Amino acid sequence: MKNAELIGMTREEMVELLLALGEPRFRGRQLYHALYQERKFDLSRITSFPKKLRARLAEQFRATLPEVERVFHSADGTVRYLLRLADGKEIEAVYMPEEGRPGKLRRTLCISTQAGCAVDCKFCLTGVMGFLRNVSAGEIVGQVLRLCQENRWPAGEKLNLVFMGMGEPLLNYDHVLAAVRLLADPDGIGISTARQTLSTAGVVPGIQRLGAEPVRPKLAISLNAPTDAVRDRIMPINRKWPIAELLRACREFPLRPREKLTFEYVLLEGVNDFLDDARKLARLVRPLPAKVNLIGLNPGPELPFHTPSDAIVLAFQRELKKSGVPAFIRKPRGRDIFAACGQLKLAQESALAAAP
Repeated sequence: MKNAELIGMTREEMVELLLALGEPRFRGRQLYHALYQERKFDLSRITSFPKKLRARLAEQFRATLPEVERVFHSADGTVRYLLRLADGKEIEAVYMPEEGRPGKLRRTLCISTQAGCAVDCKFCLTGVMGFLRNVSAGEIVGQVLRLCQENRWPAGEKLNLVFMGMGEPLLNYDHVLAAVRLLADPDGIGISTARQTLSTAGVVPGIQRLGAEPVRPKLAISLNAPTDAVRDRIMPINRKWPIAELLRACREFPLRPREKLTFEYVLLEGVNDFLDDARKLARLVRPLPAKVNLIGLNPGPELPFHTPSDAIVLAFQRELKKSGVPAFIRKPRGRDIFAACGQLKLAQESALAAAP
C-alpha cells in the first residue's frame, strides 16, 4: 500500500485502511472528512490527527489532484483547464459561470471521463485524438476538487456537473458511477445527483445498467439525427446501437418524479438541419418525457462540417415546438478558447497560445 492514492477511496475504504494501521474506525471517517470536506490534501497538515499518525500517513499515502498545465479564459467568462494526470496523460475540464436567479451565479463544471475518445463522432474534435485510456474514479473526483481549489469554492458550494468533457462516460462505467457516488455523498463533496448530468452517445447496455442504479445522475442522449442513414454517417456508434434500439432503452429508462430525459442535437449545415428533419425528430421524441437541446455546431479546423445560421436554428426550434416538443437553443460557451461542446482537443492549446 506504499504511496497508495487516497482520492477516489470511499469512506468505508478509508475506515478499513486506518483499521489496518491499528487505528480506530473513527479515524477513517476523519480522514474522509478531511479530504473531501476540508480539502486538506497535505496529509501532514490534518490537524485532527495526532502528529505521529500524520507523519505515518504522509509517508505511506498520497492525496493528489490533477495538475493544472494551462488555463484559457474566454470572453464570455468560460474557463478551460488543461490538466495533467499522475502518469503524464492530459485531459480537459471546463468551468462555465452564468447568471441564474437575481443575484445568483450558476456554476457548471464540464468533466472528462476518458483521455481521448473512441466513439469518433465526426463533428467532435475529441474524436480526432483517438482513445488513450479511461480516467479513474479518483481522477474524475480530482477534476472537481482541483477546480474547487483553483476557484476557492468551499465545501457546500452549489455546483452543477456535466459528464460531457472528453470521452464516453458509459464506456468507463464503473469508474464514472463510483465517482458519481463519491461526489453525491452529503458527508463528502455533497453535489446532489439532481445537479449531475451524464451525456452519452448512445451506449445502450450502459443506459440499461444506469437505470437500475440507486444513485445515478440525470441522463442526456446525444442524438443528432432523426434517421439511421444520417446518424450512421456522423456517429459510427449508431451502427452498433441504431436509433430504434436506443429509443427503446430510453422508453424503458426509469425516471424519477419530475425528471425528464434530455436529447442533445448538434445542427450541421446541410446535413441534419432541414425542417423535415425537425418533423422526423419530433415524431421520435414526442412520446417520451423529454426535452431537446439544440446546439449549432461548434466549429473546429479539422471538422468537415459548417455551422448553420441562427435563422435556421430558430426555424428548427419553432418546428419542434409546433410539433409539441420542448426545445431549447443552447448558447455556445467558450468557442473562442475551444471549450465549447465538441471542441475539447489537446492539440488546440498550441493554436490558442499562438493567437493574438
